[in-house]
Amino acid sequence: MPKILVPLRTKWPSVALLAVCEVLALALWFSATAVIPALRAEFALGDLQASLFSSAVAVGFVCGTLVSAVLGLSDRVDPRRLFMIAALMAAAANALVLAVPPGSGGMIGLRFVTGVCMAGLYPVGMKIVATWAKGDTGLLVGLLVGALTLGSAAPHLFNAAGGIDWRFTLIAASALAAVAGLLISFVGLGPNIAKSPPFKPSAALQAWTNKAMRLANFGYFGHMWELYAMWAWIGVFFHASFRTAVSDSAQAVLMANLSTFAVIGAGAIGSLGAGILADRLGRTTITIAAMAVSGTCAGFIGLLFGGAPWALATVAIIWGIAIVADSAQFSSSVIELSDSEWVGTMLTVQTSVGFLITLVTIHLVPVFVEALTWRWAFAPLAIGPVLGMIAMARLRAHPDAARLAGGNR
Repeated sequence: MPKILVPLRTKWPSVALLAVCEVLALALWFSATAVIPALRAEFALGDLQASLFSSAVAVGFVCGTLVSAVLGLSDRVDPRRLFMIAALMAAAANALVLAVPPGSGGMIGLRFVTGVCMAGLYPVGMKIVATWAKGDTGLLVGLLVGALTLGSAAPHLFNAAGGIDWRFTLIAASALAAVAGLLISFVGLGPNIAKSPPFKPSAALQAWTNKAMRLANFGYFGHMWELYAMWAWIGVFFHASFRTAVSDSAQAVLMANLSTFAVIGAGAIGSLGAGILADRLGRTTITIAAMAVSGTCAGFIGLLFGGAPWALATVAIIWGIAIVADSAQFSSSVIELSDSEWVGTMLTVQTSVGFLITLVTIHLVPVFVEALTWRWAFAPLAIGPVLGMIAMARLRAHPDAARLAGGNR
């Protein structure tokens, strides 16, 4: 079993190093987005093979988080050790992609294994940062989510730069994940770490039997209905719109890639800003406000399709900020509403179901485009924020909401 080395003993150095470890490790997920265009060009991969190369990671992540939640791994195992093992295994699986034929079942299987292992990275990182929280849970989780958002945007900047070999991208991602697996040993655990609970598979059901936590989760599910579908297709939307509005095709492509990076990367601003405000103004206040803005953008951004690129990009950046602003606050709510010994499990359940929902909406957007055109294709995504707002309004009225943000509902 890997040993945990002498960790940092103070809060902010530990939180900063944890954020670095999360971004480095989750480069494995982001790398899939970056290399798909190159793989399709070199090996003539079909649409199904290309989509599976990316979605297999998400399917693996959902399966991994379900197993982790039932076994209570993030609460019963030192979270740093779990992170280390998961990062090293994911790095190995990702690197082995280079040893199998492109587009083969072996490649898809290895991406699935990578996703399974990543269940020990993202929710576990939130469990670790929660051990340091003292009246600033929203800020701490917001910092973590903001860092991950920047990582999510990076592949689109790579695409804009061009000239990066897909093999190098995969090797670099595996190397960064391995470094994260080693660095996590130096991340300290805060004073809020609870004793390891006994094996209790039914503990995962608390996410549904506890009404306040159930409402927080429903808010998160509405958020996830919108988020990853927007992230996955906003670049395609930009390409289609800018080709209509700009005569120079090369310029249109460059503008689309840079705009996509700006929209997704802007979410880091929303995550950090919302984290600061939510600790002071309340979790439900900020999440409802953020979903109102993002839902409105989803409903009407298509009206700008084919118009002035600057106007479309401006509204899209506002959408990018708002769509991530609430993300960390749903996780923060679960942290504050959970029993301390089961925080990791509750976060794992939340992310598991949330990412399962994304698998549905990501594949629905092309259906919406065909039926409604790009003018209204994003509008159905507004259903998620609307339902999420209802859930968070109901949580605001629940007595347990007094546990949120030190009483700031």
